[in-house]
Amino acid sequence: MTLKIGFQKTLPSGIDTLIAAVYAGNRLTPSAEKLDLSWGGIIRHQLKSQKKFTGKAGQMMTVTAPKNSKIARLVLIGLDAPAALDAQACEMAGGRVYAAISASGFSRAALFADDEKARGKLSTPEMAAHLAMGALLRSYRFEKYKSRRKEGAAGPESLTVITGPLARARAVFDPLEKAARGVFLARDLANEPPNILYPESFARIIRRELAPLGVSVQVIDHRQMEKMGFGAHLAVGQGSARPPRVVVMHWRGGKKSKKAPLAFVGKGVTFDTGGISIKPSAGMDDMKHDMGGAAAVVGLMKTLALRKAKTDVIGIVGLAENMPSDRAYRPGDIIRSLSGKTIEVLNTDAEGRLVLADSLTHVQRAFKPRIVVNLATLTGAIVVALGHEYAGAFANDETLWKNLEQADRASGERLWRMPLGKSFMKDVESHVADLKNIAGADRGAGSCVGAGFLQHFINEGQPWAHLDIAGMAWTKADKPTCPRTGTGFGVRLLDRLIADHYE
Repeated sequence: MTLKIGFQKTLPSGIDTLIAAVYAGNRLTPSAEKLDLSWGGIIRHQLKSQKKFTGKAGQMMTVTAPKNSKIARLVLIGLDAPAALDAQACEMAGGRVYAAISASGFSRAALFADDEKARGKLSTPEMAAHLAMGALLRSYRFEKYKSRRKEGAAGPESLTVITGPLARARAVFDPLEKAARGVFLARDLANEPPNILYPESFARIIRRELAPLGVSVQVIDHRQMEKMGFGAHLAVGQGSARPPRVVVMHWRGGKKSKKAPLAFVGKGVTFDTGGISIKPSAGMDDMKHDMGGAAAVVGLMKTLALRKAKTDVIGIVGLAENMPSDRAYRPGDIIRSLSGKTIEVLNTDAEGRLVLADSLTHVQRAFKPRIVVNLATLTGAIVVALGHEYAGAFANDETLWKNLEQADRASGERLWRMPLGKSFMKDVESHVADLKNIAGADRGAGSCVGAGFLQHFINEGQPWAHLDIAGMAWTKADKPTCPRTGTGFGVRLLDRLIADHYE
């Protein structure tokens, strides 16, 4: 994380850019009013001389500072009506501010968040913290493989938030900053190229990142997987020269409680060619992101450890590379899963559900968790249904769903509930084995069928949710100026789920 965030009551020296909020109707905040007075009315004059900027959310306007000022310029950001201001609106505004000042080449900026009573849904310290969080998240870059950085592309070095009461603002920002560190780890993992990130190296990174924070990390290699019976997972990885792994992470934060742990399971297909049922070549490079579910679980575990979450949590990721070769599993194969259920393979590109099936079985047997939530870039069908606006959520328990829904609203990581049902489970019953990994020629309700397949591996009475994040795990932009990149979706959602409902 390169952007340094600080909170102060007064403006520090050496600042080159100021940022101030403006509400709908160009109503200035007190800090902007004071600055306008000291600058001889230049801010109000500039606002009156134009018609485009009106203080609406998303609008920005630059005011050049007077010649005798040590400040180079002021950036005005629209926040709309105070009553409508919430955490997500502030974070969006903070992100836009960072993008604007980053493009200009300025290095030190200060943002005014006025010390006033609560306005709308947020108090002033909350507004300050979420503005800072938006800027921090927007500052992320993945440039480790660039031999030369573009001139002026580094972004500002620091952002000072001028607000009060300082203690409260810092207290609100602290867990947000820890969540950002988990998000950044998830993004880094998703952005690594597949020649660098593969099952074995992924497992090493997990141990390196989490073990020093107090998370116990168990790596189950392919030989142990064979002895234990991870047959479905092993089938997916057998076509690759890089053998699969299962990594179990355990955060023990509930020391005074004897409650069963929470469990989070991530699909970690580090590259997905589709196997023998090979994918089209166009866009196949995006399949390095097919471990977005696993990345989110690892990022979540880092966040929980950093903020010392007061509950026991298991994170498990199934890691494999799905490649075509003379050893690869084939359409028509019948494989035996860890649960003992046999699976007829009809399409080797429906591999993520096979990896998840064994991890879901293992986590329930070994830990008997209170809840199980899995994340996976499972189906293209969910993108057809929900685009890049929502992840599909399938839940068999109403309490768990309501808690997820509340975490969705609190975090801004959006979910849309999709149906589960016995009909979808029946669609994946096979004539020659217990199950088949796709419904068949009919491609209808593909996401629901995928969820129905996973439901066969959930114990009776086990609260469970499946999050299909295929439309959310990486950005949809594909222009040279906005390359596709991992988002870390799921880290903040699940961190809020735990903090608000299970600690």
